[in-house]
Amino acid sequence: MEKRGTVLMRRYELGRLLGQGTFAKVYQARSIASGQSVAIKVIDKEKILRVGMIDQIKREISVMRLVHHPNVVELYEVMATKSKIYFAMEYVRGGELFNKVAKGRLKEEVARKYFQQLIAAVDFCHSRGVYHRDLKPENLLLDEKGDLKVSDFGLSALGASRRDDGLLHTTCGTPAYVAPEVINKKGYDGAKADIWSCGVILFVLMAGCLPFHDSNLMEMYRKISRGDFKCPYWFPSDVKKLLIRLLDPNPTTRITMSKIIENPWFRKGYRPMDPQAQMKRDESLGDVRRAFATDHEGEEEKKQEPCSSSSAVKPAPLNAFDLISRSPSFDLSGLFEEENERKAELARFTTQQPTEAIVSKLEEIAKTERFRVKKEKEGVVKLEGSREGRKGQLAVEAEIFEVTPALYVVEVKKAAGDTLEYERFYHQGMKPSLKDIVWKWQNGEQSPPQPGMPSHPPPLLPPAHTQHD
Repeated sequence: MEKRGTVLMRRYELGRLLGQGTFAKVYQARSIASGQSVAIKVIDKEKILRVGMIDQIKREISVMRLVHHPNVVELYEVMATKSKIYFAMEYVRGGELFNKVAKGRLKEEVARKYFQQLIAAVDFCHSRGVYHRDLKPENLLLDEKGDLKVSDFGLSALGASRRDDGLLHTTCGTPAYVAPEVINKKGYDGAKADIWSCGVILFVLMAGCLPFHDSNLMEMYRKISRGDFKCPYWFPSDVKKLLIRLLDPNPTTRITMSKIIENPWFRKGYRPMDPQAQMKRDESLGDVRRAFATDHEGEEEKKQEPCSSSSAVKPAPLNAFDLISRSPSFDLSGLFEEENERKAELARFTTQQPTEAIVSKLEEIAKTERFRVKKEKEGVVKLEGSREGRKGQLAVEAEIFEVTPALYVVEVKKAAGDTLEYERFYHQGMKPSLKDIVWKWQNGEQSPPQPGMPSHPPPLLPPAHTQHD
């Protein structure tokens, strides 16, 4: 057990215990370097290993790395020993919003302020592909200025968690705040489920009680599934109308985030966040891996750290089936997505330049555009932007395939960030810089022939009538 006055990692001096659960304790602490007050979450590694919660803790760290917003509790760093994991987080002094609501309903203007800050934070999370899935007053903290901070991302999901149907399927959350489609276990849109929970929270702030409540849990679920609730007489009519749209049991007709923000009642006194004012921190997940690694695994990780050396990149082999799948004649993706969207997301070119020259050119582009270079996997080079964009930092992937020792295919696509920002970077910076090594683009556009290169490249696919083994 950590004692008051204990110094962790020579960085933080522990103070009083703020709270504890089955697997973790939270302490107030002080940064020795800056004197700043922080909250330290101490997680017992053995306990979470025993109950299989490793992925949940990893996901929580990963998510908090992605969401840097004034109304979200900030994660400063993650540390670990052989037996413990430590989160150093923003210390929010005002306690839970739940404690404020437990004393009775709030005035309309106060409820609206908290709801505005909640929506601003959740909308930002959604723009980064993060769905909280356990929004409730107990997970909303207040700082010394009375501003709201969303916390506890332990049940959150990333967009990558969606199945082939594009939906999430894990049933989780707190019963009184959970959306009907989550209860029905048929798959759900994480954004729409969070919007439902925000609607329940707004009702609680205005009424001081829950919209769906029953001592019998199954009866409460039936009320939730029907959207069966009544607003108290003191609710303004525009709040009632907004709640009917927030607590619509049909997720397809439920109000969207953009419509909430356009709502006249919501917009009173609303001050949207300046995108340039977002907090910027390192988003690397190295500390996620290190927190769960044994000493041996840590050494292996060091060997596998991303490397910008061009000699370290080996192209992936491209066989006949790969070629066919990349041929426009055999491209079935049009059945599922718009042509313009595909063009915006993926570009492909052939080159006779060796892998070293391709990677060297990508590094040159990264340096000019102030991007970081990382080797992600075999044949993949990732360029990561250093500036925060509309949907986070832009990341571009270039995957190199070897067709023959003298012919390579390179696929360039957006890995993260805003599509318009990607298109601007690609067309204005990346594509012009690649002309020295490009033989032919997928759309037929050809770069000027380079010395020693034939004027017409061979086709990627043989004619349809040619027979092969």
